[in-house]
Amino acid sequence: MSFPRERPPRPADSELSPREAAVLDAVDAPWLLNRLLELVAIPSLGGTAAESEAQHLVAGWLEELNTDVDRWAIDLTEAASAPDAPGQEVQRSEAWGVVGTLPGREGREGEDSGQPVLVLCGHTDVVPAGDPTLWPGDPFTPRIEGGAVHGRGTCDMKGGLVAALAAVRALRNAGVRLVRPLAVHSVMGEEDGGLGTWATLRRGHRGDACVIPEPTAGAVMTAHAGALTFRLTLTGLAAHAANRHLGVSAVELFEHVHTALLALEAGRQPTDRSRFGNHPFPYGLSIGRLRAGEWASTVPDRLVAEGRFGVRLGEPVETARAEFESCVAAACATHPWLAQHPAQVEWVGGVYASSHMPTGSPLLPALQRAVTDAGGAAPPERALSAGTDLRFYTGAGIPTLHHGPGDLRLAHGPGEQVPIEDLLLSARSLALLAMRTCGVA
Repeated sequence: MSFPRERPPRPADSELSPREAAVLDAVDAPWLLNRLLELVAIPSLGGTAAESEAQHLVAGWLEELNTDVDRWAIDLTEAASAPDAPGQEVQRSEAWGVVGTLPGREGREGEDSGQPVLVLCGHTDVVPAGDPTLWPGDPFTPRIEGGAVHGRGTCDMKGGLVAALAAVRALRNAGVRLVRPLAVHSVMGEEDGGLGTWATLRRGHRGDACVIPEPTAGAVMTAHAGALTFRLTLTGLAAHAANRHLGVSAVELFEHVHTALLALEAGRQPTDRSRFGNHPFPYGLSIGRLRAGEWASTVPDRLVAEGRFGVRLGEPVETARAEFESCVAAACATHPWLAQHPAQVEWVGGVYASSHMPTGSPLLPALQRAVTDAGGAAPPERALSAGTDLRFYTGAGIPTLHHGPGDLRLAHGPGEQVPIEDLLLSARSLALLAMRTCGVA
């Protein structure tokens, strides 16, 4: 299979040093794409053995790159009981953290050269593929077609993680020795709360700044909305379907409550959506799972709906929950049955607070310049409508942003893919950023 090797043209005013140019040329497209194909072929769904398998694969690659690798079993008992644990939506029998650190030269021989200046973080877990008949091929048999890599996880976000690894490899192959350390955090559990990043920071891994190469469609994301997982339970009255007027359908009750929730969603959207790239629902509400009834000819007396509720930028999680609960209560109060049998609200699974990078951080212009010097268009600053691991790093006082290959609109759906051009630009940009932030000896 033939892979592109050429580096995209640099802008005329680009002022790269010879060593920087050498690092850009050292980004190895075949290596990057082969590793991505191998990683995507592992169906690393949250809560499966493959989730850990993917982490071990990345740990092996980090060892091949001669980084100092910390690979540890995450304490799941602690993760289930710690007050600040982010919550989980799947059952796990094991979980693994992986950090690879490229040491700097500040320390004397055999000594730690200090905290990493830059962290590159990516997650290896993926969401289910859904109906396989909607995919053009097996979602876990990745393929290259039309200048893109196709398969579940290519965009969200194995492509970004492998691009980060390719950046580290380019530094090594170009013979660059950093003054201060560079770290790669490979995490699991991001899709259902953020277990991996929470555990990585809890273990003591830190950095002066962090880039998470989630798919950003060419933008730099310095903030993200939050997301909460809810469970609604509605109770009706069973009856024979031939006499449905004697029963109360939980499905019809849900329709009443759902209409009120959609009105709440509409009222919570910002008037100016430009920061979110004019996304129609930056703070979206979605029902992801619905279960009702036990028999086709019986009026369903129970319905359970699980979904996601968006948290506005700067809004406390408690405030968002209170608005949701108030909306459900008000909808129930206006319905003759629900007034006496109100819907029950539970908050389950992951808790994604909103977050943003501190204003004025030098990380933003440094990343923007690295992208343009690597041959890309100047990335505009935006906010992301999805909850991410960024909140853990900013919460720990680490300025963090997103910039990575692919488009989030393709994530979690059939036909997920990531352009090869995006992958190479991301690897080159991250390699330049590492040289400029960590320093070159």
